[in-house]
Amino acid sequence: MSAPSELPLSFEPSTDSIPSRLRIRIGVLIALGGLLIFMVGVLPEYFGFDRSPVFGFVQIETFLVGLGILCIGGYVSLRSLWTNGNRSILADIGPRMVTTGFVIAVFSGMADVFGFGTQLRPRVPFFGPWQAGGVLAGEALIAIGFLLFIPFRLYKKR
Repeated sequence: MSAPSELPLSFEPSTDSIPSRLRIRIGVLIALGGLLIFMVGVLPEYFGFDRSPVFGFVQIETFLVGLGILCIGGYVSLRSLWTNGNRSILADIGPRMVTTGFVIAVFSGMADVFGFGTQLRPRVPFFGPWQAGGVLAGEALIAIGFLLFIPFRLYKKR
């Protein structure tokens, strides 16, 4: 057996290495639906749903559900870009960071409901600055995880 004289820096597209456009479109549509639900939870007055001057349990739950659907849609569309099955180590770490960020966002946003927030049980849930900071930290981890999951490839210069 002879070894190849040079290693290819790019690949020739074949039928198994072309991303499925249908899966990418479905993932983007799921992500857009999650973004819409997230926006309804964060800014309900833009959609005519504002009934209370405080940020309550239903709003917190709505934007967390929207964030979860947004993460699922982003995962579906980015996963379909890795067609040949060979993912880099960073691409393996990316989805784990997305799920970790989502868990941090959920536990930070629902801290009062779970009983370790600033308001104790008899009161209504309160979305304060500590909870907002935790949700923002979770969203930052989600963004970093998605950046790590993008398939950057080396292409041969011609």
